Amino acid sequence: MQPLLRSAHRCTLKPLRTAVTGNTRALSATTRTRAAAEGESHYDPPTGWLWGVKPGEKYEKEGWEGVMFWGFGGGLVALTVGYAFKPDTSIQTWALEEARRRLEVEGILKEPESKE
Repeated sequence: MQPLLRSAHRCTLKPLRTAVTGNTRALSATTRTRAAAEGESHYDPPTGWLWGVKPGEKYEKEGWEGVMFWGFGGGLVALTVGYAFKPDTSIQTWALEEARRRLEVEGILKEPESKE
């Protein structure tokens, strides 16, 4: 074989395995590791029921659900109130107030009369 053909022959891909067999993964030289300790599976297989609750059964809340509901709900309410009452710090508002102040100082614009 010529040297160029020999190097091209070494670079050709060997047939790829498509099925996973044993502890090896397809397209990988490393072995598969198990995610759960001691062979336990943390996967809940699908049951076909909405949220896993069969019709007629009462849903039992988990311990974290109330804390998440009140925590996120209370936080959302606090952020909404804070956003609604935040001060107006836009450049347009500042420029309007500054222009009004300067025109009042020059006497071009009359000072607003208070309604008492």
